[in-house]
Amino acid sequence: MQQRLDGGEVVILDGATGTELEKRGVSMDDAAWDAAALATHPDTVREVHEDYIRAGADVIITNTFATARHVLEPAGMGERFRELNVRAVTLAKEARENAADGPVFIAGSISTFIARYDYSYEPRAEKARANYREQAEVLAETGIDVIALEMMRDIEQTTYALEAAVATGLPVWIGFSCKTTDEGTVMLWDGDHTLAEALEQIPPLGASLVSIMHTLIEDTPAALREVSGRWSGPIGAYPHSGEFIMPNWQFVDMISPEDFATQAQGWLEMGVQLIGGCCGIGPEHIRLLKERLPARVPARD
Repeated sequence: MQQRLDGGEVVILDGATGTELEKRGVSMDDAAWDAAALATHPDTVREVHEDYIRAGADVIITNTFATARHVLEPAGMGERFRELNVRAVTLAKEARENAADGPVFIAGSISTFIARYDYSYEPRAEKARANYREQAEVLAETGIDVIALEMMRDIEQTTYALEAAVATGLPVWIGFSCKTTDEGTVMLWDGDHTLAEALEQIPPLGASLVSIMHTLIEDTPAALREVSGRWSGPIGAYPHSGEFIMPNWQFVDMISPEDFATQAQGWLEMGVQLIGGCCGIGPEHIRLLKERLPARVPARD
């Protein structure tokens, strides 16, 4: 995969897993969100992966966005931590075997998601480091191709997660979630730090790709400009459409596949290579990306 990125190729990522499960009738847990589906609806998780592969995704992301120990414990599933993380990768591998006609890479997700979106559940330094390290090591043992750090929304937790991921020796893709102020400043979701401040810490820690993800589509271009001005490596974009009210996604003001593909073309012109979608973006969006986007990033003047 790194060779494709280094060669200037466009790589199609999958779309959302959690919201796609919700669309298919899977109930979201009020603490562990889509992680519970690994126990209750594994076949549906596999089917979502298969549909993205058939839509043209070059990379699928495991359903481990909400499977850190500090997320599973409030849901009463802490003792199933290893089982559920391993199962998530197994389901992705089975989907690849069932649906892929060519190479499909598997990214293991680690996020800063917290139970019930309540910051009292956010682990402090020692526990955070231990939990992210534990999850990164389990995912690495399963044979994934890359670790995707998702919803990186502050500097503290991002640093802990990134240290843990890089220590596995696997390539690490880091995905920041951002918002833009009325004055045009691109902030991390915590509202305390700018994206520019976060990017200053990334190169020494060893990420190999920086994405803007789980960010409103309208806020994505400004965030991408910040990344391209401070990061010389490959760039990704996989924003969301809609709104989250825990534990359910609100499918309001959803972007059409056609409009999403048009937006993605603009990201390509900004130098983005890895393109997919997050919450609210489904297989139909990914299929159109595969059909309409070029195989390589356009030459920039």
